[in-house]
Amino acid sequence: MTCNEADHSVFYHDSSLRCIYLVVYVDNITLTCNDHHGISRAKQHLFQHFQMKDLGKLSYFFGSEVAQSNTGIVIFQRKYALDILEETRLMNLKGVDTSMDPNVKLLSNQGESLLDLEKYKRLFEKLNYLIITRPNISFAVNVVS
Repeated sequence: MTCNEADHSVFYHDSSLRCIYLVVYVDNITLTCNDHHGISRAKQHLFQHFQMKDLGKLSYFFGSEVAQSNTGIVIFQRKYALDILEETRLMNLKGVDTSMDPNVKLLSNQGESLLDLEKYKRLFEKLNYLIITRPNISFAVNVVS
């Protein structure tokens, strides 16, 4: 396997018939492959060299839920988004069609001062992560942050 130069936690093997991708984060590994024999061989190799447990098909990975079918996969962050709404006590607000008017100009001397700047920063870190599956909020998150 080859280490990805852009992200050293991603390893891959790509041949004309088979692709294997392995993503490592601390003590978590996600392994994917386009053929069942290849993934079995990769798992066997890993089991021989490391103490590991196979948790089966990926369903949840760092705040992202993964749904798999014969036609592909869908990645979403429903629980993550609901947790943010609950934490900020915004669960009961109504949704809107557009997340922000692009013509609104925000000024530093407008509005109230933030009481807890660290809490505000943590919220925007979470929202930046949510953009992975919700690109429709990226403009608003960028402007407000």
